[in-house]
Amino acid sequence: MLALIAGGGGLPQRVAATQADAPVVCSYEGVPVEGLAPALTFRLETLGSLIKALKEKGVSRVCFCGSVPRPRFDPSKLDADTMPLVPLFQKALAAGDDGALRVLIEIFEQAGMAVIAAHELAPDLLTKAGILGAHGPDAAMEQDATRAAQVVATLAPLDIGQCCVVGGGQVFGIEAIGGTDHLLATLPERVKTSRAILFKGPKPGQSRLIDMPTIGPATIEAAYNAGLAGVVIAAGGVIVLEPENCATLADKLGLVLWARAPE
Repeated sequence: MLALIAGGGGLPQRVAATQADAPVVCSYEGVPVEGLAPALTFRLETLGSLIKALKEKGVSRVCFCGSVPRPRFDPSKLDADTMPLVPLFQKALAAGDDGALRVLIEIFEQAGMAVIAAHELAPDLLTKAGILGAHGPDAAMEQDATRAAQVVATLAPLDIGQCCVVGGGQVFGIEAIGGTDHLLATLPERVKTSRAILFKGPKPGQSRLIDMPTIGPATIEAAYNAGLAGVVIAAGGVIVLEPENCATLADKLGLVLWARAPE
């Protein structure tokens, strides 16, 4: 049996739709799940109880999908089944994003559950290389995309983020703990005259079982509102939600939407 550890956005619903048997949907407290009715709700401090409940239901596979804010640990809400996991929590909370997720994978695997990536359950989530809309990149944008990919690769050992904004050869911002939305909302005004792009792709060496880079129509709209000229993703390494709607919206807004092949 499969369980979805579901967060916000449209990914959990899309993954669930690919399954012949309905998965057990689990939601993090305070994070609504679009289009699905959670059977179980949990917090970091009750993760042990969640794992116990999943094992009682016969769950052997777990898929993490959707966005969840980095949780704060509240010792006063810790339950007995989760107490043995505290040393692992401390290790995770002291690590960067990828390090924390590796600890989370370890916890579920030690409980006898295989962690399955969303794109393994729904392979069509990953987009092949090519121009996805009506507008293609010019030579300057191609150069900016190359520089942006280099930036993400260079920052990978620091475990910072999966995207950056580059225009005219200048790096205007990189994703940090605030995520892509914060990056786009805090760009300098000069980005609007630089035909800048948002580039998004997986960090070299990161685990792809959880937290695959994801874009959707909201990303396209946010990029437009930030004054960007395009959204470029690493082909085969980024989940695209509602790809047809993304392409239609990019065309309407005059943005380039390009799945760039890795070099």
